[in-house]
Amino acid sequence: MGDVVAPDLEELRAFTARLRVVSASGDAGLGIEWLDAAESLKSVGCAVQAVVTDDVATCMREDRKARGLPRAEWGRGIASQIALARRESPSRGGRHLGFARAVVHEMPHTLALLRSGRLNEWRATLLVRETACLSAADRAVVDRRLCSDPDVLDGVGDRGLAAKAKALAVELDAAAVVRRHRKAVSERRVTTRAAPDTGESGGRTRNQLMVDLLFARGTGADVGSGVPVAVNLVVSDETLLAGESEAADVAGFGPVPAGIARQLVADTLDGDTTVTLRNVYARPLSGSLTAMESQSRTFPKGLRRLIDLRDRTCRTPWCDAPIRHHDHILSRRKKGATTAHDGAGLCAACNYAKEGDGWTARPVRRHGRTHLFDLGTPTGHRYRSAAPRLPSAARRSEIEAILIAHLRAS
Repeated sequence: MGDVVAPDLEELRAFTARLRVVSASGDAGLGIEWLDAAESLKSVGCAVQAVVTDDVATCMREDRKARGLPRAEWGRGIASQIALARRESPSRGGRHLGFARAVVHEMPHTLALLRSGRLNEWRATLLVRETACLSAADRAVVDRRLCSDPDVLDGVGDRGLAAKAKALAVELDAAAVVRRHRKAVSERRVTTRAAPDTGESGGRTRNQLMVDLLFARGTGADVGSGVPVAVNLVVSDETLLAGESEAADVAGFGPVPAGIARQLVADTLDGDTTVTLRNVYARPLSGSLTAMESQSRTFPKGLRRLIDLRDRTCRTPWCDAPIRHHDHILSRRKKGATTAHDGAGLCAACNYAKEGDGWTARPVRRHGRTHLFDLGTPTGHRYRSAAPRLPSAARRSEIEAILIAHLRAS
């Protein structure tokens, strides 16, 4: 067999198009073969992504270095571009970039196994993670001992693979493993996230007792007394007052059914909770919030609240991190206005990346529709961000509006 020639980009896209038409064959044995082949294809694709990711980062750093930019600017925004290309969040883009640098420069045998289809991305990630505390030389030893022979990890489960890598790490540099453990202990923390469809029960379960105890220890208050907290519930007037079924939205949580939203309001009104009702005006057709003008450089409190309610999470495509910065889409340096139209909620990482060399952003004005802005990366790729539609009154079609107008006139 002669040398294999790498496909060009058009060939790759053509092959991807051909894969889209694959369907069930009705043959279980053949189906298993397809699963095996597709899994190998995914692993090879992961290897390709790692090599290309590292190359993109290297090219961009070298270009910025050659143009005399400060060292702090060489890597800015690269992880965010990787994330956008892979349709994932910036934090995952950073992990993909770190993974690529590790397997390309320090773990050649792991990369070779990926290219052969004998190791998938998750298992390679476990190897990278368990050797992260080691020097490049020691990491290369683990890579060689575990991945130079494909049979070593053949049939080994994920836990077994991680255990093998960890054991070798301890053998090679016990002090590094101890340092990582101490760092993990020093940075220990408790995090929470919303569980789906939680509700009332007759008595508290063990898990509920654990949560209540954490609340009491963390706040110094009893669960029954609670602590001051504001919950922003966005709901259309027709859903709240006229029994419509459109879902409401709890800021920081997401959509909730109309019935539950009404019950939340009713429960707070019946209790000792302070309830404040604010009018938030939205365009009937799109559900987008109306603009609020300001001449100040920083976004005033009311406008920040409006942006928070409109955007909900970071507006960078595929990033759903909490909003930390209220950003001028068109920067103040370019005479961007402090308005809802030129404002967007971003996480800190995305805002810092956007300010890097070669990034562009501009709001898109479309009368009567949801808020949009275009984001451009240093490589010339463009992405569009659309604000999620908020709950609004029931919408009527143009024909319904005409009929109603005729009925009122008659």
